[in-house]
Amino acid sequence: MTEQAPILIVVIPLMCALMTPLVGWLRKSFCYPWVILSLTISTICSLLVLNTVIHQGVIHYYLGGWLPPWGIEYVVDHLNALMLVLVSGTALLVAVYSKRSLEQEIPDKIVYFYTVFLLQVTGFLGIVITGDVFNLYVFLEIASLAGYALIAIGEDGAPLASFRYVVLGTVGACFYLLAVGYLYIVTGSLNMADLSRILPELYGSRVVLVAFAFFLVGIALKMALFPLHVWLPDAYTKAPSTASLLLAPLMTKVAIYVMIRVMFTVFKPYFSIELLPVAQIMLWVGIIAIFAGAIMALAQIDFKRMLCYIIVAEVGYMVGGIGVANAVAIKGAILHIMNDVVMTLGLFAVAGIISYKMRHHNLSDFSGLFKKMPFTMAALVTVALSIVGVPPTCGFFSKWYLIQGAIMAGSWVFVVALLFSSLINIILFFRIFEIGYYSFNETDEAHGHGHEESAVINEAPLSMLIPTYIVAALIIFIGLYNQPILVNIIQFAVPKL
Repeated sequence: MTEQAPILIVVIPLMCALMTPLVGWLRKSFCYPWVILSLTISTICSLLVLNTVIHQGVIHYYLGGWLPPWGIEYVVDHLNALMLVLVSGTALLVAVYSKRSLEQEIPDKIVYFYTVFLLQVTGFLGIVITGDVFNLYVFLEIASLAGYALIAIGEDGAPLASFRYVVLGTVGACFYLLAVGYLYIVTGSLNMADLSRILPELYGSRVVLVAFAFFLVGIALKMALFPLHVWLPDAYTKAPSTASLLLAPLMTKVAIYVMIRVMFTVFKPYFSIELLPVAQIMLWVGIIAIFAGAIMALAQIDFKRMLCYIIVAEVGYMVGGIGVANAVAIKGAILHIMNDVVMTLGLFAVAGIISYKMRHHNLSDFSGLFKKMPFTMAALVTVALSIVGVPPTCGFFSKWYLIQGAIMAGSWVFVVALLFSSLINIILFFRIFEIGYYSFNETDEAHGHGHEESAVINEAPLSMLIPTYIVAALIIFIGLYNQPILVNIIQFAVPKL
């Protein structure tokens, strides 16, 4: 099984997606364990692959026995082995979480939702594992098309939000595909390793420069990098809770992974850092994204929408860290990819619970929740501390490396942006905690219910609460064990600058 694990990671959810309508036709209730089973197998395969990479090095898997550059190659190194575990593990937790939420929000579309859900996961896994730039485009489109469908079946306004995402996502995909076409014209190859070997002699070519620019613009649209973020707030706010719980932690981080892969694998690091001022541009765009995302988050009264702008700022963290372009900052950026997946998963898990219990997700819905839902709010406190950057949560350590790298590079504005964002996050979550601890619903007051009656514990179902607590535990665990993760995985993923 270990030898075939790289292909099983992708094939299992893909085949299970194709079979899900049949399973649902037999009995709709079978779909839930079916999806969990498929994602459990995929997660186990991802863990096997990560273990193999750590102990034996890079894995090369040739599809159909065709050697590159003629055949499609799956290449798994430390960076995408980590990403595979993040994607499959996140999808598994979301699948466990999904049952009660879907029964309430879209009871008549559960079979179709799970079918598209597995296709979405297949797309993410394929993007991460492939070593072929065109194959990456194919999986990118699978993930995008599935994402459009998952978002469109949400609450009022979801179809319009999905349409806006379709338009901008298609533009981003076209930029990426044009870049692939230009590189193929001048190199005759689509294999990433082959391109990395051929391209250095062509760095002066205008075709190559245009292709590189198209790559970055297309990927920036997919990762919602400010000011190309306009599709994200409505899409994740209006989507069903389970859909936003899957997309919010993974879509932007997978796109950032693709950006790292293009900049430091397809192209040599010195191309972006020394030959072109790309790193400096990314640093300043990241700084602007941090300030803009933090300020816009302050203006929100909808909890999910506020989280969307926190994502915009967090994308700025990682893009800015890559733009600093030294080993410490890039190490912090890669660590923050992992941390942000876990933190965003925790935030949207709480948002889904609030939506399930209150049927809304406004900040006012948090009124009195520390007494009504103490376990859910305890999980929110843990995630909030990590978002702010309080040790020993995982968010502190990635920010520490980003700040340390920025100081080493003399990028003081980036340091200010990171500290400013942390301050804004303190304000954002203090406002929620104030509402949740000191307030109670006006409806309770209007009906003559005091604090004692309105404070009866009414927690979320265990199927939603257990995954949320697993995420909260991971936030602490990653923080406490950040050094083994850095030493055994992330340091090998940092490009040689």
